[in-house]
Amino acid sequence: MKSATILSLFVLLTPLVAQNEAVPVGDKKAAPAKEALLPNQQAFLNLPEESRKDFIKHLGEANRIFQQKRIFETLEELDKASAIFKDSPEIHNLRGSCYVEMRSFDKAQAEFDKAATLSKNNPSIEFNIGEVYFVTKQWQKAHDMFERIMKLLPPENTALGRLVEFKILLCKKKLGKNDEVTILAEKYDFLDDSPFYYYAQAALAYDANNLIKAEEWLATAGRIFRDPNVLAPWQDTLVEYGYIKSFYGDEAAAGE
Repeated sequence: MKSATILSLFVLLTPLVAQNEAVPVGDKKAAPAKEALLPNQQAFLNLPEESRKDFIKHLGEANRIFQQKRIFETLEELDKASAIFKDSPEIHNLRGSCYVEMRSFDKAQAEFDKAATLSKNNPSIEFNIGEVYFVTKQWQKAHDMFERIMKLLPPENTALGRLVEFKILLCKKKLGKNDEVTILAEKYDFLDDSPFYYYAQAALAYDANNLIKAEEWLATAGRIFRDPNVLAPWQDTLVEYGYIKSFYGDEAAAGE
């Protein structure tokens, strides 16, 4: 559980490719789309087709091997993609994710900031910025960023939304907003389709120094949500926060 919960999803690539498709004749709603392109989006479309294909190939490969935690190879693929087209938020977002894996949070922050400049109001990128604040224990900045993300997320993205709310709850706890913590912890119940309720109760138990009860809540969540991929970001959040001791013993590093 060493990794922070970083989103390494493609944030702009699919729209860029889609913009390259012909607009149907007579489609008045679709016609203005090209006019609304950002400068970096238009620059990408101005590249030769072969260059765009090579860029997509290298970026896709970087994303694939990142999932295997092959960090240095990922960086190599990103360098190849950047040599073709450097003003890509995906490149900076994924490079920042690599730096997080390396626990180089200053470099990660710089890359995520560049990605956010190229793709404004992107919840995936801004989540990563908030996560860097979270793992480096900048609680007020993390709280404010996660609150902002909640306004950007579409209502149907409940999985990420609940996780963000859980992180807000933990930030409020560090900021001494205990009344707000209590209210937020009871916002959802056991019927919710996320682990929020169980992990919120576990957090309250940890705060009360009731470790046995906290472990019971986590065990219950494990029985209900059996997919490790669902629970991993929630478990990682507890490690980042300090409730659960990291196997790697690097919590101190996260606070640097």
